[in-house]
Amino acid sequence: MRLLGVTRSQLYARTEGLDSATARLLGRALCQRCRGTPLQYLTGRQQFLELPLDVTQGVFVPRPETEVVALAALEVIEPVEAPIVVDVGTGTGALGLLVKRRRPDASVMATDLSPAAVSLARSNAERLGLDVEVWQGDLLEPLASRLRGEVDLIVSNPPYVSVEEYESLPAEVRAEPYESLVGGTDVHRRLVREGVPWLRRGGWLVVEIGASQGPEVRELFEDQLSRVEVLADLAGRDRVVRGARDEAKPDRDPHEPAL
Repeated sequence: MRLLGVTRSQLYARTEGLDSATARLLGRALCQRCRGTPLQYLTGRQQFLELPLDVTQGVFVPRPETEVVALAALEVIEPVEAPIVVDVGTGTGALGLLVKRRRPDASVMATDLSPAAVSLARSNAERLGLDVEVWQGDLLEPLASRLRGEVDLIVSNPPYVSVEEYESLPAEVRAEPYESLVGGTDVHRRLVREGVPWLRRGGWLVVEIGASQGPEVRELFEDQLSRVEVLADLAGRDRVVRGARDEAKPDRDPHEPAL
């Protein structure tokens, strides 16, 4: 479909063969696929709910499970007028762009350490006509200081695969950037410690987790957040943890170790 520039129905209805140039391209793509190259890197495209996202090698491919994170994030800002939203570790821009598509009134910013991811997220935003600012930097460091205590939602799909789990992943998953996959709960811990001061009172932190990480991340959240929930994906596995900055709970020093 990608090589011919046709839809699925047009491909099924096609009766003529491939010209030699297209056949060679298809052959090369099949060889790369057999060696474990993700299909999305070959087609250059991944669907994320209603968003057709461009994908390039060196940037994490958004998964269907992350759509559950996006919906959980949208739910908590539903009653908020013109929310301020930050997508941390944006990759292709999937979460931030989806929020902007569903909530045009939102001010959406996104960050990523990877220059390749920042470039791709900006490109996706421009192609989709979505006004999302994308900055390079670590977690929330790129944000303007005036936003401290004003953010309504921080949403993130951080790297959460353990080193041990990484070794058993399929080759096509290990073809993606190591730093976008492996992290255990380290980034979750940092998001609680460093992210909460950026939230307004009543603002939300929503993160994706590995299927076995619900209890640990819930405990991290409950140290500083209220209304903490662990939500399942469509397969019934723990996939999302979210919590709100308490109206009354005193803030922890961001340099003080979390639990």
